[in-house]
Amino acid sequence: MTRLRPFLLAAAFALCAAAARAGDDDAACQWTPAAPERLAYADAVADYRSTFQACRAADGRQATAIRTMSVGGERLLLLADPDKLTTRIERAACWTCSETDEASLASTRMMRAIEESAEAPGLVHRGFLRNAGLVHGDAPGAFVTGDLCPSLKPLDRGFIDRVAAEGPHTPVALSISGLWLTHHFADYRWLVDQQAKGAVDILWVNHTYHHPYARGAPDAHNFLLEPGVDADAEILEVERLLIANGQTPSLFFRFPGLISSAPLMQAVRRHHLVSLGADAWLALDQRPKTGSIVLVHPNGNEPLGIRLFERDLARNALPLPFEPLTAAPN
Repeated sequence: MTRLRPFLLAAAFALCAAAARAGDDDAACQWTPAAPERLAYADAVADYRSTFQACRAADGRQATAIRTMSVGGERLLLLADPDKLTTRIERAACWTCSETDEASLASTRMMRAIEESAEAPGLVHRGFLRNAGLVHGDAPGAFVTGDLCPSLKPLDRGFIDRVAAEGPHTPVALSISGLWLTHHFADYRWLVDQQAKGAVDILWVNHTYHHPYARGAPDAHNFLLEPGVDADAEILEVERLLIANGQTPSLFFRFPGLISSAPLMQAVRRHHLVSLGADAWLALDQRPKTGSIVLVHPNGNEPLGIRLFERDLARNALPLPFEPLTAAPN
């Protein structure tokens, strides 16, 4: 696959910037490039770092910066809304920021969600945790999530079509790994196109870059618990790749295999992300109920879960409506 170099990506971003400057000040601050037609690599996003800053714009808007970066020589911020749990990327020149601490945001939904998910132990086993983090939400419907782990199989596009059949802009959270994106760029672009035309609203959940997995290895030494895995790099590199390819990372993170440990939970917390589990992994025969975080794998590796999703929808066994994941934390 042809590699899209940073200077070509920067040219595309410049066109978007010019269009934005034609609008109002708010629009001029937004950074919303179109997804490239060819795979762009993470090195298009330089000097990518975690931060925690209180930011104010000239028009009085406030936000919390959780990442800083540079694209084509322009400084950018990944901003979080501490109450709505949404994220966006804007030009750093539009904001005045200063270092802050978590105590100053302790009463916000964002910090409560980060802290509560980091402290939710799930099932405690010797040497590892299973399904730790946010596993259930407070809503009348269900939260549909799909994991895009590395796979040799194509995307199950029928799953997205079925979600979209619930109505325009139906929310779905997709946990994306870097290796899935790099090896399935055509499927990724199809997903972005579905989002652009309003068929679904996709929230991109961090699912690590490599999604380490050793078949047959015990869980205590598998996934991110494999020896030598750099958890910080796994978290940040997939975000860089997603941004390079025109999308915005969310505040949510899902562990590969739902396997973690207390130190790994703290690593996710340190990057100010909400650890996400599930209480209705359909292929494991976990039945959904009101407020369930439903888990399937539309990466082709788990067709049983997709079949059960379709069956449950047909039998009205999935709570409706499908809710945006940002509504799950209290």
